[in-house]
Amino acid sequence: MTAGETARGVQAASKGGVGRAVMARCGLVTRGLLYVLVGVLALRVAFGESGGGEEADRTGALQELVEKPFGGVLVWAVGIGLVCMTLWRLSEAVLGAAGPDGDKAGKRLVAGARAVFYGVVAFSVLSFAAGSGRGQSGDEQSRDVTARALDVPGGPWWVAAAGVGIAVGGVVIAVQAARRTFRKDLAMDRQPEGVRTAVEVLGVVGGVARGAVFASAGAFVVHAAVSYDPAKAKGVDDTLRTFAQTPAGPWLLAAVAAGLVLFGLFSWAMACWRRV
Repeated sequence: MTAGETARGVQAASKGGVGRAVMARCGLVTRGLLYVLVGVLALRVAFGESGGGEEADRTGALQELVEKPFGGVLVWAVGIGLVCMTLWRLSEAVLGAAGPDGDKAGKRLVAGARAVFYGVVAFSVLSFAAGSGRGQSGDEQSRDVTARALDVPGGPWWVAAAGVGIAVGGVVIAVQAARRTFRKDLAMDRQPEGVRTAVEVLGVVGGVARGAVFASAGAFVVHAAVSYDPAKAKGVDDTLRTFAQTPAGPWLLAAVAAGLVLFGLFSWAMACWRRV
């Protein structure tokens, strides 16, 4: 281990130690599992193998898990993993993230926003595990939330702002992936060059696909706000299916779906080598 790696390890220990590392790695493994499952479901949709009943989103992924042996236990494990992800991001917001600029206000703000996002997702998964919310698809949930938001004072403006935020976030995710900014967060100095290259490919392709989904979903939310029509808002499943309606047909959906699977694999690589 180099002197720089030792210093980073001391810094990480001072900001949460082993507990934070465990939460981060459990959270990243869980995130990877969800993206792999969603990507596989989307591939089935692209090639007409879904039978029309599968949702290529988080709800569909959870339904896929719950139908397996010990499926209920697996879903609870996913919920707990997402709670770990939430607590890790919250610790970054409070204590600062690993790295020389981890204490900057901007980094803390982004970490706080991520903690809120994963907290909402964790609550949704745990509710599913407890038996509530299983009768409604992710697309229906998106439309219901949008409808309620449109009805509050200034609702269209709030919905449009949320949509713009999601779309911009998606663009940022894709650009950062293409620029390979994730490399500074990976402790892979002692890994073979082939392993480092493979992880970079997973991060770039997977990150761009993930960003494209977020950007598209955000654009649909803005459309719903401008038209004052909650039906225009799309969840992940409907957003992914929209890619199949482009001139590229199902092949674009298949490419994005494969990218989501790669992002899931990248999340697992991050669980191994992420500096926390």
